[in-house]
Amino acid sequence: MDGHDMLLSPAGVEALRTALTRADFTANGIATRLGAQATGGVARNDFRAALRATVDRDPLATLIRVFICEQTEPEAAVAAALAPLPLTDALAAGLVERHDDGLRMGLDLEPYGDDWWVIADVPASARPGRPLHAEHVLGIGGATQTMIGAAVRRPVDTALDLGTGSGVQALHLGTHARRVTATDVSRRALRFAATTAALNGQDWELLRGDMVAPVAGRRFDLVVSNPPFVVGPGTTTHVYRDSGRVGDAIGAELAAAAPGLLTEGGTMQYLANWVQVAGEDWGERVAGWFAGTGLDAWVIQREVADPMAYVNLWLTDVGESTDPQRMADWLDWFDAHKVEAIGFGIVSLRRSDRDDPVLRVEDLRQRVQPPMGDRIAEWFDRQDWLRGRDTASLLATRYRAADGLQLRQEATMGSDGWAVDRQVLAMPDGLRWSEEIDPLVLALVGGADGRLPLRDQLALLAAAHDVATEELAEAAGPIVAHLVERGFITPVVA
Repeated sequence: MDGHDMLLSPAGVEALRTALTRADFTANGIATRLGAQATGGVARNDFRAALRATVDRDPLATLIRVFICEQTEPEAAVAAALAPLPLTDALAAGLVERHDDGLRMGLDLEPYGDDWWVIADVPASARPGRPLHAEHVLGIGGATQTMIGAAVRRPVDTALDLGTGSGVQALHLGTHARRVTATDVSRRALRFAATTAALNGQDWELLRGDMVAPVAGRRFDLVVSNPPFVVGPGTTTHVYRDSGRVGDAIGAELAAAAPGLLTEGGTMQYLANWVQVAGEDWGERVAGWFAGTGLDAWVIQREVADPMAYVNLWLTDVGESTDPQRMADWLDWFDAHKVEAIGFGIVSLRRSDRDDPVLRVEDLRQRVQPPMGDRIAEWFDRQDWLRGRDTASLLATRYRAADGLQLRQEATMGSDGWAVDRQVLAMPDGLRWSEEIDPLVLALVGGADGRLPLRDQLALLAAAHDVATEELAEAAGPIVAHLVERGFITPVVA
């Protein structure tokens, strides 16, 4: 995108960056100025302490009051804070707008990370009663942060951000990809993304079109997307939320497109919603999206909402919560399609060009050690190690139990003392899985100290329990593969 496609001219972007840097209007600069208490209050939309800390109208204080605390400030103070960017340019770009007897933010200018800024539209909560633009451009919301945390951050040559919006995902891609391409169906969003890129000194290829259409025939090492995944009847009122597809078809569409988008070994990750239909297994339904793709796939369900809560959430998100007919139509569509709940999660795909792709669709509701992208990359690494290893190979390997692995027991007091009813292995770090286990698995994991090959370990267990070694070994193969996949035990590589 060239300078004419930005909200400001190249010179205007440079002037704005100078103003923000000079004032130290960064996440660290703001935290230092406000202190811990006021910074914590701002995170809860409680601006009282922040306003008390910024009574002196120096440039940083004025920028905090306007863009963080959503205040109207005197024109002279705002002009001084934005200098050398001319106030006329800031007004023309919509960065600030006239209100009462001063100026207030017209766009959301959010300090982000160590020294980044993101340009987006003002959220609905800051302008009660004002309907959102049909091409409203989101800033850094909850779903955005989920995708940021879930993305695999290994160095790549080419990366693609599908549905870039304000460009937040592309910003992160720019830290570990040599070339970044970003698409969006909204011309307005691309202007915001171009401005975000230029303001942060990054250079992306920006293409307009619906999802993968602008990059047809091209392949990338990494593809990420926080798409318009909201499930419903296919009505489009806000492009950041509504794909125009009926139901959860956008998730299936991205899955079908993935094989043609990825280089060999390439990874694609996206957020998705899926319907849970009465009488159907949601996991089997979502697994069907990947049939015939030849891709390794890991689908993680992180949240589930009932239809009423779901509709309320998304109507409130765009300021439509007072429209009872819109709510009724949406809920009627869910009822007509027997939708009992809506799941939200992360889809991670990898092109391995193998004949035996791995497919897992599962609930993972527990808190995960951040960043989740590292956990996902490690999961694919474990799949690589497991692939092609038969039982004999698994038994020939030495294993070590995960650091800090915990055993939790539930027992009942009886006439002969405590009787153990249930034993659970729990990982304190990583994916923090917990699983009920039987005595055999407990003994196997307990003996995984990295010294003996599994076959020798099983021979000792077989002798102790008066069981044939080969019989035990046959049962242990799939158990060990599962324990490795989950990360409970780790192969010791010579």
